[in-house]
Amino acid sequence: MALGASDRAGGTVTLQAGGPCSKGNSVFSSFSAPSVHGRGATARLAAVALVSGLVAVSAVATAGTAVADELPQNQGGATATVGALKTSGAAVIHEDDGDKQVSAGLFEMSVDNGGTLQTYCVDIYSPTQKDAKYQETPWSGTSLNGNPDAGRIRWILQNSYPQVNDLATLAAKAGARGLTAEDAAAGTQVAIWRYSDGADVEAVDPQAEKLADHLQRSARDLGEPAASLRLDPPAVSGRPGEPLGPVTVHTDAAGVTVTPPADAATSGVRIVDRDGKEITSAVDGGELYFDVPDDAADGSAALTVQASTTVPVGRAFASETRSQTQILAGSSESTVSAAATANWTATGAIPALSAEKNCAEGGLDVTAVNEGDEPVTFEVAGSEHTVEAGASKTVTVPLQEDQAYDVTVRGPGGYEKRFQGVLDCRTQSAEGAGESVQTLNEPSPATVGGTTATTADLAETGASSATPVIAGVAIGLVLIGGAAVLVLRKKAQSKD
Repeated sequence: MALGASDRAGGTVTLQAGGPCSKGNSVFSSFSAPSVHGRGATARLAAVALVSGLVAVSAVATAGTAVADELPQNQGGATATVGALKTSGAAVIHEDDGDKQVSAGLFEMSVDNGGTLQTYCVDIYSPTQKDAKYQETPWSGTSLNGNPDAGRIRWILQNSYPQVNDLATLAAKAGARGLTAEDAAAGTQVAIWRYSDGADVEAVDPQAEKLADHLQRSARDLGEPAASLRLDPPAVSGRPGEPLGPVTVHTDAAGVTVTPPADAATSGVRIVDRDGKEITSAVDGGELYFDVPDDAADGSAALTVQASTTVPVGRAFASETRSQTQILAGSSESTVSAAATANWTATGAIPALSAEKNCAEGGLDVTAVNEGDEPVTFEVAGSEHTVEAGASKTVTVPLQEDQAYDVTVRGPGGYEKRFQGVLDCRTQSAEGAGESVQTLNEPSPATVGGTTATTADLAETGASSATPVIAGVAIGLVLIGGAAVLVLRKKAQSKD
């Protein structure tokens, strides 16, 4: 059976206006302050990260028909919306062309279906978009991947505000005369930026600066915290009449509720344990199976699991809308969820497709696994690829750093599945942020791996007269529903 199509996968780029990482929709301002650290801002390259989108393709018994199942659009865990910068103080970034003041502190996020998170940000020169949606993400999905100091950032989070909310004790450890909540948040954020970005940054308040120095000196390497909830693997396949799985539950919650496929009453598909007993709950390490009737027509089904737990401190949160990566500092009891799918067919190939961001190669790895007894052919980015029975194959689609992508996989009978996200594998250096700034009113397109110029993470800067912005330079892009304006700021002018 072939999974082929003449249409090529395409790509779109979505750029949004916003403020720097330190404060959504606000701006840098310049003033004079001495540099005492000499830490240069650096860009770090992440290696391989899971993309927030997986897809399985059901093989079919009759020619010209394709069944595509909607798979989970994230890797599981908490999904939240970022709000305002709640608790913050002032910090100064020291650069070759001058000093810039930013707000530094804690953001608050509202968890879908209940719960609240507190986060700090990484990548000091990137924007945090207010009301952007975020998904709990492995470090490998962010610029923390490949950063040798990522574990020290986790130590800082566990040993500072708000995890340590006894400010008198925290001040005593730092050698500070006293700390307000704003001082503690600013000092903690500054210490994180020194490790996440290698930034030459310090807190304006002397007591907050003492805390930042203490945290930086004391930090020790810790491992990445486990996900609050995930299912492994997120997609399985096989023949009807046999259990499809296992799908293993990984969680720090006491237990999860298991929701069977929406059409279970009519399809007859059940979720069972290894003994074939139908289940509605599971615990960490539990194994779930799809029990598909032996007379079931070729098709697919999905299950979901949900739990209430506190998300582990140090978990990263990434957005697919170019909003800056956050790292968790505190969590209330919050709702977390994950999903998995199964595909089955009586004969032929049974392919399942997934996708990973491959930051080392600057692209999206699309992987096809064929559990059937016949070869299967699929097309991605305009090229056909055949996977033999019992084998797997990975194709890397080139992408542009720091731009949204939209990769489509097409199959017979009108099958179509899209992988969407943002390739954001590097922190934005001070030099890169200072060279160009973009403010766009509407999305603009670009092809996958195309030639549209990469844009800076920093979406809006330069409100101060000491950091002027040159406006009115247009970009010749094909527009999607609107116009884009490119604003370039020359480093030389920031010295004026």
